[in-house]
Amino acid sequence: MRTLAKEHKATNGVSTQHPGLPGNAADPLPQNPVRRPPTRALRHRPGAILEIGGKRVPFMRWSFIRLLLSMRRLMRVWQVGDGREERLAAYVVQNARQGDLDDVIRAIDEYCYERSYMINVGDEKGAILDAAVLRARPARLLELGTYCGYSALRMCRVMPDTARLVSIEFNGANAVIAGRILKHAGVSDRVAVLVGTLGDGGRTIATLEEEHGFDAGSLDFVFIDHDKSVYVSDLELILNRGWLHPGSVVLADNVKFPGAPEYRAYLNERQNENWRTVEHKAHLEYQSLLKDLMLESDYLGGPAHAATGEGVVAGIGGSRPGRSWRGGPA
Repeated sequence: MRTLAKEHKATNGVSTQHPGLPGNAADPLPQNPVRRPPTRALRHRPGAILEIGGKRVPFMRWSFIRLLLSMRRLMRVWQVGDGREERLAAYVVQNARQGDLDDVIRAIDEYCYERSYMINVGDEKGAILDAAVLRARPARLLELGTYCGYSALRMCRVMPDTARLVSIEFNGANAVIAGRILKHAGVSDRVAVLVGTLGDGGRTIATLEEEHGFDAGSLDFVFIDHDKSVYVSDLELILNRGWLHPGSVVLADNVKFPGAPEYRAYLNERQNENWRTVEHKAHLEYQSLLKDLMLESDYLGGPAHAATGEGVVAGIGGSRPGRSWRGGPA
């Protein structure tokens, strides 16, 4: 067992294969095509994580235990309650070069590995997000769940220069923190952070349509990473507004942990009708013990048609056979 420094309370090349063309229904479910980042070699300093047998173990980190103890609060207000989100913003400003998007992402990952565990998408699943955005080549993106802005930064790094991202955050304090980090990275002109939810009685939807150009068929990419209990209802709100078009891509995080079983079942039932979905097996952010899933779904558009029983995963320049995606055990 290799033990790194005990954590303290701080004060301060990817494949883009995707679902698309018919394959062999008897073949196993395709594995995540995205290459995983290697385990980081952390400096021996306060806040570094513990590793056992080469696996990054979250349970020996006080910040992870503190998060688990605060889970009910976290699911209600989307902050842990110990100030780690504010400290992240301060850390980024102090340790990342202003206007350097890559360095800001590096600083956030460093903080999350070495200072305090955070619930952003993380570097491993972030590579899956990067690949999905690169494949979609979107002009307009929507994020549900800004948190501190990490995933917005990653999308900005790979989306076209003329693309625009709107990110919706429930917690106003998180929106302020994200705005500060996005500004420090030099991308605040490419991202709009709105405080609200899609289910807030129409206020946020009206803002999206009246101020940000959301209309029929205008939305190319959606990243869902907020309240797991509303993944399905928010996706249906988006569908009912007609914002998606055939070829729009929807990526959802944390489908296995903390879990969004209703969302997984929803897409399973519509496989090859309105959606073509592939599962990406990964790990919960900033550790390699707890498993997670991301679902990447292509919207097929048009009226639903009879399912063929075939699941597919196709590359940009070819195809890769798969079987029908049925949401089986991960």
